[in-house]
Amino acid sequence: MQIRNIAIIAHVDHGKTTLTDALMKQNGALQDEGVSMDSNALEKERGITIYSKNTSIYYKDTKINIVDTPGHADFGGEVERVLRAIDSVLLLVDAVEGPMPQTRFVLKKSLELGLKPIVVINKIDKPAADAHRVHEEVLELFFELGANDEQANFETIYAIGREGKAFRKLGDNSTDLSPLLDLLLEKVLPASGGSASDKMSAQVFNLGYDNFLGRMAVARIYSGKIKSGSQVFVKGVHGERAGKITKLFTFEGINRKEVADAESGDIVLLKAYKNYQLLLLMNQHSLLIS
Repeated sequence: MQIRNIAIIAHVDHGKTTLTDALMKQNGALQDEGVSMDSNALEKERGITIYSKNTSIYYKDTKINIVDTPGHADFGGEVERVLRAIDSVLLLVDAVEGPMPQTRFVLKKSLELGLKPIVVINKIDKPAADAHRVHEEVLELFFELGANDEQANFETIYAIGREGKAFRKLGDNSTDLSPLLDLLLEKVLPASGGSASDKMSAQVFNLGYDNFLGRMAVARIYSGKIKSGSQVFVKGVHGERAGKITKLFTFEGINRKEVADAESGDIVLLKAYKNYQLLLLMNQHSLLIS
């Protein structure tokens, strides 16, 4: 099965979490009304995503890992860490407000890392929406931030996130988000890393938490296969240290699924013996190897 890894980036309140929830609902990964990616109690109180979230959906025999990132400027460091672990981004822009300060920040980081964003102009149903103007403003921002010719030749999708609809062109008919999903499969390269027999390497880029297991590490597998129970080495600025994978999970919708192993290209949640070593090195983008 092919894997695609993407992040959704935007200014606060431009609709990232709403779009992610709609993608999960369409693909059967979110069935309960009232359940959202903003599951943290503080997030529910404040109404913003503080911690980046991992989810996955399945579409046309492809697993799409999605990271819903914070849109508030106070959590910009979280955005940058995530961008180093994915293959493309959906840059969400409000069809009324257009590019805003955090739009500039997250786009600049994406372009610097060599990513080619797909632009989603959202909330096109609003009375004051002007998708054509916003498209031109986004294009100007790309050039202003030093986008190369390939990056500036971005694909654009138009959306009504709260209704779960996407359109390849303004005026098209659509009943769901399939146009956006089809474009992802078309334009985002499959995550790869060689043969499953290669030595395992994975990059830690974030933290997770479990009430019973405590702090855990979120990692992108770049080569080989990671296995529960296997010995690994943690490489970082403090040298190389040994550890053991004691729990391994993949993401299924907003839930996680314990697995014995996971393949190259996937994003996993893991617990390791001497896990504090992972935490110490996480900010240096620690590398796990077998």
